[in-house]
Amino acid sequence: MLTGDAARESAKPLKISQSVVDSILSYAKMSHPKEGILLLRGKASMDGMLVDGVVIPPSATHGHGFSSFPLGMLPSALSLVGVAHSHPNGVLQPSTEDLNHFYGRIMIITAYPYESENDLAAFNGRGHRIRYTIF
Repeated sequence: MLTGDAARESAKPLKISQSVVDSILSYAKMSHPKEGILLLRGKASMDGMLVDGVVIPPSATHGHGFSSFPLGMLPSALSLVGVAHSHPNGVLQPSTEDLNHFYGRIMIITAYPYESENDLAAFNGRGHRIRYTIF
């Protein structure tokens, strides 16, 4: 059971555009068997969060079991709210490494076979799953 800040954070509505879902799934398929990583663009407010775009991070590294990008290379004009990355091993949960390198307010993970929104999950910085709706 979530309490305090984690419960309030998880209770706020998260909306993700269908084009973002499709982009995450497609990028993961193209990157497989390596991990793929994308930045999430959107707007966060007191009422919740809207994710409406993705950006390929500059100088991103994709490997077997990891993906990363240098924070210093990010353009400052983007409205970044988090990161999406793939898990080629099929595990739809954040690893300790994922949580230790959490960036932004949300993390979306897609797991192999990257076929539909059933292969996606959103998480907060504590690794708690966040419910979302697709628009």
